[in-house]
Amino acid sequence: MREAASISTQAERSALSDQKMFEVAIELVNERGTAKTTLKDIGEQAGYSRGLASYRFGSKDGLWMELFARFDDLWKEHISSHLSDKRGLAALTAAMEAQRDIFSRESGYLRAMYILWYESLGRESDIRASLARHHVIYRRDVQQWVEEGQAAGDIKADVDAAHFATGYCSMMFGTIYQWVVAPDAIDIDAFFARFAETTVRTITD
Repeated sequence: MREAASISTQAERSALSDQKMFEVAIELVNERGTAKTTLKDIGEQAGYSRGLASYRFGSKDGLWMELFARFDDLWKEHISSHLSDKRGLAALTAAMEAQRDIFSRESGYLRAMYILWYESLGRESDIRASLARHHVIYRRDVQQWVEEGQAAGDIKADVDAAHFATGYCSMMFGTIYQWVVAPDAIDIDAFFARFAETTVRTITD
């Protein structure tokens, strides 16, 4: 029993230290960007030794990949709660609501992840490759919702689902880019309300 309790306690301590380091990493990336964020600073500012982050993640890229994986899990859970069993036009509308809501729920994490992603574009990396794969999935999902809506008669048959998906994702990621650069310049709620209204009207009239 003591050994099991010790293992559990050790696992809990590791999970707690990881969480603290993730939180510090997000803060530092938002303040400094990725280049000036070091594993040493992350470990120390989280209240641990300067070498713990290096020991735990191996490199900054290792930490970034872990942050990416956790954010991906968070996003999947978030959008799933909005989608539920929705399909077609209802799913597309719910996805827009999910995107709007995550700005307020996870603004710090969201901003840090997009800084990380944009800064990864200048070099070959696991982050860049993973991001490319995820963009394929995002476009595929939107295309599927449009095709389901067309099959149900809710979306016009002459809408090119693949091209719409590309334009939709471009609008979403372009908006996030502008928000990362100047958060106060965009009224997120007003933008998404108008975007949803215009999008639905365009593909259903």
